[in-house]
Amino acid sequence: MEHQIRIGPAGWSYKDWEGVVYPPHRSKFDQLAYLASFFNTIEINSPFYRIPPPTHAKSWVRRVAANPDFKFTTKVFRGFTHDSSELAPGDVKAFRDYLDPLADASRLGAVLLQYPWSFRNSEESRGKLTKLFADLDGYPLALEVRHSTFQNDEFFQFLNEHDVAWVNVDQPLFHDSVKPADVTTGPIAYARLHGRNYEKWFAHGESWERYNYLYSKEELAPWVDRIQTMAQSKETYVVTNNHFRGQAIVNAVELEASVGMEAKMPPQLREVYPERV
Repeated sequence: MEHQIRIGPAGWSYKDWEGVVYPPHRSKFDQLAYLASFFNTIEINSPFYRIPPPTHAKSWVRRVAANPDFKFTTKVFRGFTHDSSELAPGDVKAFRDYLDPLADASRLGAVLLQYPWSFRNSEESRGKLTKLFADLDGYPLALEVRHSTFQNDEFFQFLNEHDVAWVNVDQPLFHDSVKPADVTTGPIAYARLHGRNYEKWFAHGESWERYNYLYSKEELAPWVDRIQTMAQSKETYVVTNNHFRGQAIVNAVELEASVGMEAKMPPQLREVYPERV
């Protein structure tokens, strides 16, 4: 059985994409609809900062209507994964209410549960994960952890038992970082490429600097092999998060071409990165 590969960027609303990814346009230009004509997935990153109302999800579904093959992935609200304070009483219901229009329209590929490097594997951490998995039961879940204590067969079995996907990441490698892999657990396969900007990786003041990185084709080659291995067993999502000045779009198109997918570069981007087309 041949499984589908979906490749696309993280997010679509960046000021530095104007005139780089997006052509000169009038105010009614729809960035999401434009990108959905080039890719069959995009990761929604705004819910990380606040839980969107269901009307936003319905709007996003309408805006990708021209691409019947398109599915979103979405980040989970940071209150579930990053904040030390207690969640508001209605946060779980509010987030499920946001997800439902995406799921009901068959446009929801995965819910990304992203944890920081400071989150380590422990009995307490697994307890927190088990609760979150239960709170979001019924949706396709994918877990991204950054610390190497999670990267072992015992934890992969834990994810399989909860039907949650392990997210394979490419990031600057420090002593205790999760390493690139082609592991798959749960319902889908998922990979995220963050770039390798070692110098700025912990520069949270200017977060765009962390993602200022353009992978060479040589650096992408091992990921082409990994993606094809992952896709042998499951539908696979590959998200490029090195978004500064549209570099994520360049690398997403290159990955599409390398795995044999139809790959189209937004014309404006050809002028900015002529050496890569």
